[in-house]
Amino acid sequence: MSSATTVTTSGDAPGSTSGSGSTDGSEAAPVISADGRIPLRSHLRHTGALVRRNLLWIRQDPESMFDAVLFPIVFTLLFVYVFGGSIGQALGGGQEAYVQYIVPGLMAMMGMNMAMGVGTGFNQDFNTGVMDRFRSLPIGRGSVLFAKIAVEILRMLIATTILLVVGVLVGFDITRWPGLFAAVGLSVVFGSALMWIFITLGVTMKNAQSVQAMGFLVLMPLQFGSSIFAPTGSMPGWLQSFTEYNPLSSLADAARGLMVGGPVAHDLWMTLAWSVGITAVMAPIAIHKFRTKS
Repeated sequence: MSSATTVTTSGDAPGSTSGSGSTDGSEAAPVISADGRIPLRSHLRHTGALVRRNLLWIRQDPESMFDAVLFPIVFTLLFVYVFGGSIGQALGGGQEAYVQYIVPGLMAMMGMNMAMGVGTGFNQDFNTGVMDRFRSLPIGRGSVLFAKIAVEILRMLIATTILLVVGVLVGFDITRWPGLFAAVGLSVVFGSALMWIFITLGVTMKNAQSVQAMGFLVLMPLQFGSSIFAPTGSMPGWLQSFTEYNPLSSLADAARGLMVGGPVAHDLWMTLAWSVGITAVMAPIAIHKFRTKS
């Protein structure tokens, strides 16, 4: 294995080439130290090259952004105009009150839905042989994981921005800008933690359809058994107990407190605790599965 190797991804996205070395034809910089380890600087360079590869692939396949663009629009309009009147009355207002309730909740849901894209993307890369090519190159294995997560975070931010724009158009009132940015950051932290779960599914499941099916089996109970769409006070006692420990309820309620007003501390710390716990448990599993997958 040579100590001077250029990371090339031209075969992954049509018309794309990104390297860890010079782009003017000069000799590439060494990417492996004498003891066989890849330095941090090379890790960062490899991650940047793979992020560019993933972005170029999205540019060549714009349909892959449909979920990030359409989900926020469809879900916001659907819940506001179908359920807004009845649930808004239960909240002591009307449709306007429900808009203030649902938009922070949907922000929590967007992070979870976008996280699933990491798993399906990883699975597709394994099945098409792209990961085999990455493994044949002297690049950091972590660079592949972190590049995928970075691009999915970008997609998550795009989806959140579209959600907020549509929310404002249907009547959402932004009065707490620092709280808004804090809520977005909290959603990104929690969504990033969930990505490790879906990376594990993407590595272990046979195809992308299986990843999506398993993801929806997890997503549906968590989403609808939470405070995202409606207050939990009228739910059966056993379901209220579930929602109390549901991390999506904590994230949605924390986002509401930050963006609209209300209690924040408990739900904020619960969300951060869930994020740290999920990452601490699932990240090592995902990395191990990724390294040992044949």
